Amino acid sequence: MALLEVRELSKHFGGLAAIDKLHLDVYELEVLGLIGPNGAGKTTLFNVICGFYPPSSGRIIFRGEDITALRPDQVAQRGIGRTFQASTLFMQLTAFDNVFAGLYRHYRQPVWKAFLRTPAASMEDFSSKQRVMEILEFMELASLRDELAGNLAYGHQRALGLCIALATEPELLLLDEPVIGMNETETLNMISKIKQIREKGTTIVVVEHDMRAVMNLCDRVVVLNHGKKIAEGLPAEIRENEEVIEAYLGRRDDETFARG
Repeated sequence: MALLEVRELSKHFGGLAAIDKLHLDVYELEVLGLIGPNGAGKTTLFNVICGFYPPSSGRIIFRGEDITALRPDQVAQRGIGRTFQASTLFMQLTAFDNVFAGLYRHYRQPVWKAFLRTPAASMEDFSSKQRVMEILEFMELASLRDELAGNLAYGHQRALGLCIALATEPELLLLDEPVIGMNETETLNMISKIKQIREKGTTIVVVEHDMRAVMNLCDRVVVLNHGKKIAEGLPAEIRENEEVIEAYLGRRDDETFARG
């Protein structure tokens, strides 16, 4: 059984079908690539899965539970985390505090105990701060823990956004263009980190336009166009699929679909 099952899912905005009767499976511990031209419905799909948009029809099932009607916080509680195309950082907070905020779903002690600094609350606070540092160290941001998010370089901001998602300890992680705007070195480093995240036991779905990243990172690739799935298969199969090339590019471009 798939970890995540998307069944006949549609999302309409007025007369526009951003997602059109989509059927999709995500299997445990894979990295699934989700590609397609701008406007294909990729980010909309993430938003529907995470509860930001209600679907027009269809179902979303996670670990056998129907989560179609859940709020974003309830979806996160179930173990689905995500990053965003645009920065969603708290720019006036430090890198440390941004990640600390991502731990909210794991707090067990009530607010009044934290306010009174009871032993249990203090222990949980100490453990949470240790976890923040572990995440920052993993993403190579520990030296920037006290920097305001707004002062970080772009690549570090993207990495910090991933840190926040990791702080929720997701079983399924949805990454929306994780290497967008990065230089080659930053891109290769991010790809390496994503692979390590999977190796630690997290299933990943990644939306990405950088085909080198997709071909190097993903176990399977699903291609959307106008909200419909037009192809699914191994990266090598997708790279040679003429329908995908035509829909995605309008022509063959060996550089864009280069072998990574």
